[in-house]
Order: sequence, then structure tokens, then C-alpha cells
Amino acid sequence: MDKVIIAEGRTTNEAIENGLKQLRVSKDRVEIKVLENEEKRSFFSILAPRVVKVEMTVKEKQEEKQLDKREMKSKKIIELSQEEQEKASENVKVFMEEIKKQLPENTNYVINKDKTGLKIDISNENLGFLIGYRGETLYSFQNILSAIAGKKIDKKVRVILDIEGYKAKREKTLEELAEKVSKTVIKTKKPIKLEPMQAYERKIIHSKLQQNDKIKTESIGEEPNRRIVISLKK
Repeated sequence: MDKVIIAEGRTTNEAIENGLKQLRVSKDRVEIKVLENEEKRSFFSILAPRVVKVEMTVKEKQEEKQLDKREMKSKKIIELSQEEQEKASENVKVFMEEIKKQLPENTNYVINKDKTGLKIDISNENLGFLIGYRGETLYSFQNILSAIAGKKIDKKVRVILDIEGYKAKREKTLEELAEKVSKTVIKTKKPIKLEPMQAYERKIIHSKLQQNDKIKTESIGEEPNRRIVISLKK
């Protein structure tokens, strides 16, 4: 729902500036409608204090709408040839053998390849530091592996990394959270904002609740503080 305020000032510009300060947004983020113009003053109001009123509506960012749609849809998969799969796998293997020397003893990894890219599983119960808070380090590492896999390959190589089954556990946690929060929203009839999440986590929440005929989900804010709001459907 768009945020709307009425701002006042001695001139139109002053009223707009006051409104922008109140909304804490830039001018290009709002629609402005002058309600009382300083030029339209009657003879009897000439001695009254000059007040200009403007209605200001915060516009929803187009890119945010597009992000919501992208979160609900799977990205188009780029297919790799057999030769490209082998090359990507070899690139990652060379890198992982070097990295493995810096990891805890008995760390193992498995690389599975197919035409959609690589799936890499790393196992060792002492790799929490490589997962990081809410998987932040894991996803950064995944991006690095994707770049390494694509060396001397003209296509972007999709890499899915998991460490000690973290992703499956996190997905289950998020689905349980979505169910719990949706029940609270239905009971209280008040929207609830979740904490900031990465895109893949927001997609899990959206997907889990998209079939709920009483609940709607939307993402607000900008990365890395983009989050989901769960509310009742009107």
C-alpha cells in the first residue's frame, strides 16, 4: 500500500521539502499533488498566514515489483555441453584441492555435473565458519566457485553449493517460520515484517505461502536489507 501524507509550507517548494524530510525519500520517489496553491488566495484571506498544502504519495519502485516476480520464478537455465561440464568440473576440482589444504582435517567434497551446471557438497562438521551467519559466507563462496567454474567457458556456469546439508535444514526452518507467522497474521489481523533475507530465502517464504488464500507476501526495501512482509489479503 502506498504511503500518503499531506505536507504544508509557506510556498509549494517549502511544502514539498517538508514532506520529503518527513518521508525520508528523494523527490523522484514521490507523486506530488498541490492541494492549496499560494497563487490562489482570495481578497479576504490576504491577511491570513500563507499556507500551501501538497499531497505526497510514495511510489513503489518498479525494480522492487520486478524483484518480487523474479523471486517467484526460476531463473532461465543455461545448458552446458559435455565438454563444458568437464571443463567446469576440472576448474573447481583444481581450486578445491588447494582450498582443502586450509580446511579442517577429513574435509571431503563431491562434484556432480550435468547440463544445468555443478552441484558441490562439502562435508565436515567443523565447517560452520564456511557457512557463516544465515549462510552468508556459504553464498559468497558459491559465487566464487561459479566464477572459477566458468574460466575459459563462454557461458555462465551455475553452481549450487551445500555444506553439511545446511540448505535443506534452512529451507525446513524457513517453511516452518512461514507457517507460524501466517497463523499469527490471520489471528491478529496485523501484518508482520520478517528480518532481512537473501533472495533464495525470500523465494522459499513466497513459495510456501502463495497457495494460502488468506495471506499475501511482498518484499520491501533494498538489498542487503530487503525483507518480506506477510499480511492478510483484502
